[in-house]
Amino acid sequence: MDRRHFLNLGLASTAAIALPHTALATDWRTFELAYDIELIGLNDAADLWLPLPQSLGDFQRTQTPVFTTNADSSQIYHDTRDGTSLYHARWNKAGGARTASGTVRVSTQNRRVALKQNRKSLPPEVVPYLRPSPSMPTDGIVAERAAEITRSAHAPLEKAQAIYQWIVENTFRDPKVKGCGRGDIRYMLESGDLGGKCADLNSLFVGLARAARLPAREVYGIRVADSAQFPSLGKNGDISKAQHCRAEFYLSGTGWVPVDPADVRKAVLEEKLPLGDPGISALRERLFGYWEMNWVGFNRARDFIPQPPAREPLKFFMYPHAETANDASDDLDPASFRYRITSREI
Repeated sequence: MDRRHFLNLGLASTAAIALPHTALATDWRTFELAYDIELIGLNDAADLWLPLPQSLGDFQRTQTPVFTTNADSSQIYHDTRDGTSLYHARWNKAGGARTASGTVRVSTQNRRVALKQNRKSLPPEVVPYLRPSPSMPTDGIVAERAAEITRSAHAPLEKAQAIYQWIVENTFRDPKVKGCGRGDIRYMLESGDLGGKCADLNSLFVGLARAARLPAREVYGIRVADSAQFPSLGKNGDISKAQHCRAEFYLSGTGWVPVDPADVRKAVLEEKLPLGDPGISALRERLFGYWEMNWVGFNRARDFIPQPPAREPLKFFMYPHAETANDASDDLDPASFRYRITSREI
C-alpha cells in the first residue's frame, strides 16, 4: 500500500469547525470524547498515535480536537484521501512521565438507507474497496466460500443479503477473544473457527463481499452512549473498552449501505436470547441498512500506515497505539498502556 499523504492541521488550530444547519435538527445528538493518556512500560523515545473521529457522510460531523501534552512534538493529521484523522505525539528521550490529554465533540444522527439498486457501473472512487489488502484476502478459501454463499443470488443486493444472513447464522461471538478480535478471515474459514468479535465477524462480511465483487469496507469506531435497542449494544462514561467495528457495502442506486451482523451475534450472547427470539429477529432485519448512532466512527483504515509512519502498518486503527524503536504497547489493554477514553452527551 502506498503511504498516504496527510494534511497537517496543526496542534495550535483549536477553533471549532461550525456544524451544518442539519446538525441542529432534533434527531442529532452531540457527544464529547475525552482522552487521558500516560505511556508506561516503554523505556526509550516513544511515539503515540490516537484515532480521532472524522466526519462521515450525512450522519456524523466533528469539531476540531484540542490536545495538551508534555511531548517534545505533537500534531493533528488529516488524511486528505479518505479522511482518517489522528493525533501524534513524540517524546525524544526515555524516562519521566509522558502524558497527553484532549477532547473532541462529535454530532451524530441515526443512519438508515432505503435500499434501491440499478445497473449503473461503479463510480471510480469505490473500486478500491473491491481489492484485497495484506490482511484482507479475497482469493483461495475466501473466494470459494463467497461463491458458495452467493450461488443462488444474482443481483448485488441479493448477494449482500446472502452473505449477511450466512454470517448471522454461522458465526458466534466469542467472549474470550481479546479486544475486538484480529480480523484474520482466512484463518477463520480454513480452521472452521467462526467465533470472534466485531473485527472478526464484520471483517468476514467485508472479505466475502469483496470476493463476490461487491465493494465493501469496515468502519472502526467506539460506542459513546446507551442503546435504544439492547443494553449490550451501548456504553457511556468510561468507554476505554467500547471500541466497535461496523461494515458497509456499496449498492448502485443507493450508495453505501450500513450493516452490522456482529452486533446481532453480540445481542444473542450478552442478552442470553436465542437467534429465533422475536427481538433478535427484528434486530437482525434492522441491522441490514441501519446503524444506531450511539457510536462514533473513527476511520476505515485497514492495513494502515499512519503519519509519521509506525514500524509496521496497523491492521486496523481503532485503538491508541504507542511504540519505541524496539517495543510496542499492548493496544488492547488500557490498564497496561494506561489510557482512558470517556464520553458524555452535551
